This record gives sequence, structure tokens and C-alpha cells, in this order.
Amino acid sequence: MAELKQFRLPDVGEGLTEAEILTWHVKPGDSVKVNQIIVEIETAKSAVELPSPFEGVVAEVHAPEGQLVDVGAPIITIDVAPGAAAGSAAPPVAAVGSERSTGDDLVPPIPPDEAPSEPGIEGGPAPGARTPVLVGYGPRTTEAKRRPRKLAATGEAAPVGSTAAAGTAAPAARAIPTPAAAAPAVSAQADRTGPVLAKPPVRKLAKDLGVDLGALTPTGPSGTVTRQDVEAAVAPEVSPEAPPARGEARPTFVPTMAEAYEFDAVSREYRYPIRSVRRTTAAAMVQSAFTAPHVTEFMTVDVTRTMQLVERLSATRDFAGIKLSPLAVVAKALLLAVRRNPDINATWDDERQEIVVKGYVNLGIAAATPRGLMVPNIKDAQLLTLPALAQAINTLATTARGGKTPPSDMTSGTITITNVGVFGVDTGTPILNPGEAAILCFGAIRDMPWVHEGEIAVRKVTTLSVSFDHRLVDGQLGSRFIADIAAVLENPDTALVWS
Repeated sequence: MAELKQFRLPDVGEGLTEAEILTWHVKPGDSVKVNQIIVEIETAKSAVELPSPFEGVVAEVHAPEGQLVDVGAPIITIDVAPGAAAGSAAPPVAAVGSERSTGDDLVPPIPPDEAPSEPGIEGGPAPGARTPVLVGYGPRTTEAKRRPRKLAATGEAAPVGSTAAAGTAAPAARAIPTPAAAAPAVSAQADRTGPVLAKPPVRKLAKDLGVDLGALTPTGPSGTVTRQDVEAAVAPEVSPEAPPARGEARPTFVPTMAEAYEFDAVSREYRYPIRSVRRTTAAAMVQSAFTAPHVTEFMTVDVTRTMQLVERLSATRDFAGIKLSPLAVVAKALLLAVRRNPDINATWDDERQEIVVKGYVNLGIAAATPRGLMVPNIKDAQLLTLPALAQAINTLATTARGGKTPPSDMTSGTITITNVGVFGVDTGTPILNPGEAAILCFGAIRDMPWVHEGEIAVRKVTTLSVSFDHRLVDGQLGSRFIADIAAVLENPDTALVWS
């Protein structure tokens, strides 16, 4: 008899309550080994690859790609003794404490000791029995609202973890109109083996248009069905020079990542759900903006000598294989300014009514990624030399853009730098990361006329801005802090005196 074991979604983010299934790397019938990567999930902090805790054959996948799953809910069932059930398909797993028949056999109930519990805590509560906590932001003040589950074809709600909602859901009442000459059905093809690869918005579009994804020929990477494949199945061939048919909706502006959006041909709008990083970032920024009284100061600086220093150091052996950017020097200047003004590296403890000054600097670097703005931080940045700091910044940015930032790098930041200069922007008024007292904004470096040694000359000039929490930082402290950063950037020799 087969021996089935369930793998439940673990808490990979120190208190996160749910995650979205991004990509399955296995399907029912596949053999897996211990520590083999089987699925990629997206939490509110980052994308994480999960390895298999068991060796055996995949019996059932409980959550389709694109579905939000609670921590502790089963996501996959693996038959760890496949030889005992050779020649027969693995039976589905019954609900906790129940029995149901499949043919002439009864599926044994899941033992009570495998009922949903807090992962890693013996006898802990089931998911939802605890207060959801976002790391770094404290408990939520309101109940978490979940999106309603999709309905099965019978009209009854699909059970949690069921794959029915992904492939057998009834078509939506509102269908996108298509040209009269369009043929909604496509010719049948040979049955495919394994699940059809398609992103959730593409699946939604196919369902609305009544297109069978399994009958399409995928043109996307790794055999993925794209939005264009679905639209081509229902739309007639139209010459690029021919005007659109009457009533046919075409987008004039297409988002950068069009396949990640849902296009409504009636309203000609792209829509996508607010999830994970963007949802968490929005909540954090609203909390920060309406909790901490922000004050922003600006300072324009001649950074000609800093740029000359970057050019000289880049050619030395200490920076061989390391990309040295002006941002690394700005980060070093900020760390020196924190040493001279330690009260800027603090947080406001409202519960205890205390100001907590940190004896270390976990330096956050804001990074624009395809998943939204992320602010991973470099732990104990005050201990790093300039080459080590430059390498840490490069690694942090590359990891963030690849969606591989570990949750530990997203917590416990103490102060942040945001570099808007890479977009050609001169300056801005940044919003504080919750729990931090200050954030530095580094603008574009431009050639500008400047009074240098009594004469007008063309110099490298940038504008710095610092936003700070006026509950912790008064104008004097904030002004000294930005002035010290500017002093190092204007004359890097100052760093030798302050180190």
C-alpha cells in the first residue's frame, strides 16, 4: 500500500501568514529526492525556492500556480513508498479525520497528529489561530481579508488546496467580446502529458474567452502558453496595415511586462492584483507617512573629488573584480556621519515610550525590482571596508533584481539610502522605512557651473536630501547629519580624519 506524506507550506519569513505559488517544478507522477527544489513561492518579502523534505513520487499537487496558500496548509502529497502501489495511480488524500471512497477502496483518514499546526511548533495552533504579524511592522490592527475562492463547475466553493479551481472553474459571467468572425473554439490536438504551463492572468483570459489551453501550441519560453497564443485562437488574422474591425479593442499603451497583466478589451485597461511585495510596501509606506512626522532637508554638493577618487580606486588591485560606484562612497560617507551623529540611527518604541539608539548599522539599499520596490539591508555595515561595502551593495542589488533576497535581509534595518540618480532624477522627498529615523536620497550627478576657488568652473554636482522622523530627530541633528555626509563627498580626505 502506498505511503502518502503531505508537505505543508512552511513559514519562511519569520511570521508571514501566506504565500503565493509561483512555479511548480514537478507534477504528479514525477520522482523527487530529498532537498530537490519542487516549487517557487512568493511571500510579502521575497521569492523563495522550497526543497522536498521527502523522497518518492508526487501523488498530488494541492495548490495551482497563482494561488495564495496559508502557512501550514498542504501544498503537495508525495508517495514515499511508490513500489507498494506499482501499477496503480496514487489515491487522493482525504480531509482530516474523514473517509471517502474511490471505486471499491476506502481512502484512509489523515491521522490527527498530521492535522494543520504551526510549522516547527509541536502542538501549535492551526493557521489563522494566531495573530498575523508582518516582520518589522508589528501585528496587524485589522483582520486579514482573503480573496474569495473560485467556484467549481457545480457552483459549490472549491475546497482549499483543490486543483479544481484552476482548471474546471465555470466561465465568468462577463466575457470579453470578440469580433463576429472570430471562432471561439480551436481545433483539438493530441492530449498533452503534464499540466499546461501558463501564467494566472493568461489562464483567466483563456477561461473568459472559452479557450482550452491544452489545445493550444505554446510559443512562450519553456513551452509556456502566452497571452498572444490565447488571443490568436479567437481572433482572425488582421493585416498590420488594416484598420481594426468595428468594436475591436486594441491597447495603445502596453505595460512593460504585459503578460503579467490582465487586459480587459471592453475598458481597454490592464489590471493585476495587489500582492506580496507591492501590497506590503504600500501598507508600510502608509503607516510610516501617517505615523512619523516627516521633515526633509536638501543640500547641493560638489562631488568632483569623489568622482575622481572613484576613477582612481577602480584601477587599483583592491577593487579588482569589484564594480565601485559613487553609491558605495555615499554609503561610506553616511556610515561616518552616523558615527559622528549616533542618535540618527534610532527607532521610536511607542509601546514602552522609549527612543532606542542602535549600536550597529544595518544599512538598507532601496532596489527597484520587477516585483516592486525592495529594501534589503547590509548587516553590520559599519564594520566593512570600502571594497567590502562596494561588493556587498553589488551582491544585494543583483540578488534583489533576481527575486532571490532571503527574508532575513529584509528585516532589522536601521537606516536607508535610496538612489534616484540612476533614473536621472535630481532629488526627492523619500518616505521613511517603518521603524527607522532617517533615509538619505542620492540624486543624479551632473556637470554644472559652480564657484570653485573664487572662479566659475564646470564641476560634478549632486543634490542630497534627508527625510527624518521629527519625533526622534530635531532640525539640529538632521542638519549636522546631512552636512557631514556632504563634507565627505566634497572632500574625501575628511574620511581619513573621521575614521
